[in-house]
Order: sequence, then structure tokens, then C-alpha cells
Amino acid sequence: MGTLASVLEASGIATVALSLIRQQVETTRPPRALHCEFPLGRPLGRPEDPAFQTSVLDAAFALLDEPEGPVLVDFPEEITDDSDAPLVCTIPPADTGDLHPAEAEARGLLPAWKRSTEAYGRSTVGKVVAAEEVPAVVGLFARIADGEDWQEVGLPGDPTKAAADVRNFYEEAALSLTEAVPGARQAETWFVGHTAAGDVIQRARVAMKEQGAGFYFWYYLLPATQHHDPGDR
Repeated sequence: MGTLASVLEASGIATVALSLIRQQVETTRPPRALHCEFPLGRPLGRPEDPAFQTSVLDAAFALLDEPEGPVLVDFPEEITDDSDAPLVCTIPPADTGDLHPAEAEARGLLPAWKRSTEAYGRSTVGKVVAAEEVPAVVGLFARIADGEDWQEVGLPGDPTKAAADVRNFYEEAALSLTEAVPGARQAETWFVGHTAAGDVIQRARVAMKEQGAGFYFWYYLLPATQHHDPGDR
């Protein structure tokens, strides 16, 4: 968003960006941005409230009067809902055997993932890892979290895409483990905060950063809204 806005500005086209994730807009630094503390997926705020949505647009377009940038202004009203509350999912028991608990957990979720994909007829798993390979990849991230060199454990391709396949696998499996219809980030929050695999990838992020991995490779292992680095809590 910030890069595109800067390119358009360089061509003489004035831009205003709406931000829902402060970390991203602070990093990309578009010429003008209005940060709205709203749930993801609702950049103008409350559904079916044209007066409120108009006030958001008015605040955004008012930034065009700023003489120079980058400008980052906070919309004065926040909206909260249960979009970040984790799903309530009971994870099936798994025979750990000699496997890392997170790898065993992922293996135990394979039947749930299959039920979900059969019910919905599609899956977002498979960028670099097939569903059947997810448990083993979780095991690789566990080795990184426990101190092994991230470049030596044998991750298949881009680690951020492998981590996305793991997350998508869990979120899709969760659909068969709950009767609730997930809100915005509920399945994502459940994965990161309530599963062994989520904990492993969170710790792998920190380990990769400490090992000097490129920013892209460690930062985007999880969405920015789910980063819980030491000192953040």
C-alpha cells in the first residue's frame, strides 16, 4: 500500500491510505494515511452505518490539505468486536510416540482437515507444502525454535509460505472442530495462541531473527497482528 501510494504520488497523483494495521503503515510510510482502529475487513467501520462511514472518508480526504508528508493520523473513534477472540476448538488426541508434540498434534488434525476440505470443496493449503506434509514441516519449525540453524533443517522453499500452509491447514481443520462460524481472525488467533504448532512458529520467528535471517523470512512467518515477541507482553 505504502509503496504504491508513493509511486502514484511521484507521478503527480495525490493519495490517501486507510490503515488497519499500524505496524504496516509505520513501515511502508505512505504520503498520507488515516489509521482506523477497526476490525480487519471493515476499513470504513460499522456496516450499514453510512453516516459513520462518511465521517471516516471525510477524515481521510482532509489529509489532502496537509502540505507535506508522510502524514499518519489516527481516526478518533475505535471499534472493537470479538473478531480476535480465539475459537473454542477441542484438538483430537494424538499418539506422540517419538514425534515432537507439535508435529504429533498436526498429524492428529489430518482427519479434521480432510472433513473440512470435503465439505467445502477447496483448500488454501499447498503453496509449498501439501496437507499430508504439514506435520513434518511443523517438526522442522520445532527444531528451529529449539535452536537449530533455520537454513540447515531442510525447510521446503520459502519459510513464510511454508508457515502459511501450516496456518491454513490448522484454520481449515478448525472448521470441523467447532460449531461456530469464525469471525475475522478467530481461527488465526486460536492457531497462534492455543496450539502447539502456533507456539512453535512464534518461537521460530524469534529464533530466526536472532540468527540473523532476512527481515522478510522471520517477520512474515505470522501475520503482524499475531506477533508476540519477548517484551511485547
